[in-house]
Amino acid sequence: MPVRYLATGRVDPEDAEWAARIEAHRARRPAGWRTVEAPDLAAELLRADDDDPVLVDDLGTWLTGRFDDAGGWDGGQDALASVAAGVDELVDAVRRCPVRVVLVSAEVGLGVVPATRSGRLFRDELGALNARLAEACDEVVLLVAGIPTTLRRRDPDAEPSPVPTPPAGDAPPPAAAPAAAATSAAAAAVVDTPPAADTDAEESAGASTTVEFPAVTPPDEEARRLAAERHTRLTKPAGSLGRLEKLGGWLAACQGACPPRPLSRPRVVVFAGDHGVARHGGVSAYPPEVTGQMVANFLAGGAAVNVLASVAGASVRVVDLAVDIPTADVPDAVARYKVRRSSGRIDVEDALTDAQARDAVAAGRAIADEEVDQGADLLIAGDMGIGNTTPASVLVAALTGAEPVAVVGRGTGIDDAGWMRKAAAVRDALRRARRVGRDPLALLRTAGGADLAALAGFLAQAAARRTPVLLDGLVVGAAALVAEELAPGAKAWWLAAHRSVEPAHGIVLDHLGLSPVLELDMRLGEGSGALAALPLVTMAGRVLSDMATFADAGVSEAAADATTG
Repeated sequence: MPVRYLATGRVDPEDAEWAARIEAHRARRPAGWRTVEAPDLAAELLRADDDDPVLVDDLGTWLTGRFDDAGGWDGGQDALASVAAGVDELVDAVRRCPVRVVLVSAEVGLGVVPATRSGRLFRDELGALNARLAEACDEVVLLVAGIPTTLRRRDPDAEPSPVPTPPAGDAPPPAAAPAAAATSAAAAAVVDTPPAADTDAEESAGASTTVEFPAVTPPDEEARRLAAERHTRLTKPAGSLGRLEKLGGWLAACQGACPPRPLSRPRVVVFAGDHGVARHGGVSAYPPEVTGQMVANFLAGGAAVNVLASVAGASVRVVDLAVDIPTADVPDAVARYKVRRSSGRIDVEDALTDAQARDAVAAGRAIADEEVDQGADLLIAGDMGIGNTTPASVLVAALTGAEPVAVVGRGTGIDDAGWMRKAAAVRDALRRARRVGRDPLALLRTAGGADLAALAGFLAQAAARRTPVLLDGLVVGAAALVAEELAPGAKAWWLAAHRSVEPAHGIVLDHLGLSPVLELDMRLGEGSGALAALPLVTMAGRVLSDMATFADAGVSEAAADATTG
């Protein structure tokens, strides 16, 4: 097939290595391709004197040339305005190109942030260019290690999308996977999936004011000290129960009593909600309707959380915050705090409105109050929502500074193509979320969801009510990061029950300074990991309350200078 090949690289006679690269590239091109070297790209795209498809290779070298011509590497405003004018011209030309066109560009969002200012400037500008051109194209394809993954394909009958306004100046960089190229079906393709028309985050960046929680009183350190001292008098070598002794001390500190009272009403609350990114982004191995189906399964007692809770001596409550089903489909008690059906697609729009974010946090607070007032002496937060590890990963990256590739895991068991789509979604959502990262409520609104916002409110309020919490996996951990921002010091009331195989969960635990009780390669959610650890916490408390001391049992203690053997 004849192809008009637009080669954007410029030959520099003083750079022999670059010239050799260009010459080698020329030699590899098919004989039937007609090459136009270093063209006026916009003008060449608008030529109508032949019907040959056009291949542009590549946008990075074209943008480099624009920066060189404008003297823009120092970031001067006049130079950047000149570069921006060229970008506007190119985007318009792509939209109006009379023939099929394929655009090739490097993915810049998932890699390491460059160390130099010019490197960061180029990364930001190329990411913004990729995003705008992706909106102008009919298909967007990510190519990694020779494997193409379609990130988006436009319905040919749909209205064309508006051109989004690129972020200004030193806006946070985009984020995504290894170097990529693009191919197209009908009009064009480019790699960097856009934050689309940033319809919410920028305009409402100043809208949220953080909700207020009471000051968190820390657990009782005197009770913890007495627990440690009591362990030295129990009928065992000092320290021989290892971390169980520390767990008992934590429980004693949370109760303000040594020995601690046996747990009488541990309670699991599962927060359920759907996410728009799951319906449209291909980020989960399961369809979104599974969320509603699993809520019914919880209520029927047939889920893992029900079985584990039964064994561990806990009861289970399910709350529908944003499941994409009618309210009438679940009991009133389950839907009492429902905020909405599903959430916005966080890679292109806010998850919630400001009012919905506030309502969701308030719902979590109210649920915590209800449980404590009804006698819960230990709480476990669980989650259920297809695609919920995607917003959770965004929250983790936004609050810890981690890169997208460091936080994206396999979730429900997605394949490589699904992982790449998820990475792109996290990258684009993170680009929006970092603009509001210092405001926890705005962050939940932008990149969370009603379930995550309610979880954050629940965890913060439990700490304010001096009630211990066993943290589960990634989704609950992401909400815990936000809760610690809402109520500083809350983390002292939490115990990390386990470490999930999701990579972002390890980042959460490190950031909070929490050490997991278990590492069983779990990734289910629902509160399952926390329930697996609950019997150990129960044992740790009962050791302090029920085990005999040396004096009680008439057992001789070790000599002061003896070594345990």
